[in-house]
Amino acid sequence: MKIPFATFDRMHGALKGEMLHKFEEVYDKGWFIQGEECRLFEEEFAKWNGAEYAVGVATGLDAIYLALKAIGVKQGDEVIVPSNTFIATALAVSYAGAKPILVDPDEKTYNLCGKGIEAVINDRTKAIIPVHLYGQTAEMDEIMELAHKYDLKVIEDCAQAHGATYKGKTAGTFGDVGCFSFYPGKNLGALGDGGAVITSDKDLADKIRALGNYGSAGKYNHIYKGTNSRLDEMQAAFLRIKLKHLKEYNTDRNATAQKYLKGINNPKIKLPIVGENRTHIWHIFAVMCDTRDDFKEYLHNNGIDTVCHYPKAIVDQKAYEEDKLTRTKMAEYIASHELSLPMYVGMTDKEVKYVIEVVNRY
Repeated sequence: MKIPFATFDRMHGALKGEMLHKFEEVYDKGWFIQGEECRLFEEEFAKWNGAEYAVGVATGLDAIYLALKAIGVKQGDEVIVPSNTFIATALAVSYAGAKPILVDPDEKTYNLCGKGIEAVINDRTKAIIPVHLYGQTAEMDEIMELAHKYDLKVIEDCAQAHGATYKGKTAGTFGDVGCFSFYPGKNLGALGDGGAVITSDKDLADKIRALGNYGSAGKYNHIYKGTNSRLDEMQAAFLRIKLKHLKEYNTDRNATAQKYLKGINNPKIKLPIVGENRTHIWHIFAVMCDTRDDFKEYLHNNGIDTVCHYPKAIVDQKAYEEDKLTRTKMAEYIASHELSLPMYVGMTDKEVKYVIEVVNRY
């Protein structure tokens, strides 16, 4: 049996008619930037998350970058990020002129917690970026407590956590800003690139919107040195359709995850742990294995596609060679042990059972 790591076929197949109709609707209107579809999606996405405002942007990376600029991060500042995140989180910090300070995550959930953060806070520290990795939230009580203690801003990277909750609150609503990616593979994915920020601070929302529109507060009235980062009408229209099904998609992924958790019993495979007081949306089903590369090849030879998230830590990337970032224990462990099993909407019982059987035979 051939099992892809991910596929859109079953999700998009059910939506094809509605998506094509919406394409024709936007096409016929002839308004492709900052129109009604984007405005409505922003309203709906903010409400869905329990925030007051949402601003559509071009990518998830841009969402973090614009949020950093909006809170005043500048050259010489430092921003705390988890050492095991995707490089985009660190790149946004670098683009803002600051230095990413790497801190190891929790050893169970692989998400940022209070441990290790306080030790690196100094006069240059401006913000903390907790990344809600794999689909569950970081330890937000601990992080917010430290942020309040040291008067730091909190920008949540929610690129993998659309709808994840912590103590009943949705990811992205704890800090000053929540940043989302709508890359096609996300739980809420566009048919191209896209992103958004959510916040309940109107001034921040207005500033982020202006910064992403050439720093403009109105046509030809530029109050900031901004950039061009806007969610286009077509992607906003597609996202509005898929947003209506997001809870259903997350429920589907959770059902698959529960089958994995109950069925996989190979002692060589370390299963993911869901932290207390939170829901996991299972963007990624990440397992750890001491012989990860051999395990990956074994699964491939049995028709099962997998992905490593992420096989080279930020500290080891050539792009950050000159920054002399701190090497951390957990980042190295995760980079060499993590393997993501197939996870997608519409995965059948037969497919899940096959993956479990093959994993248990390893």
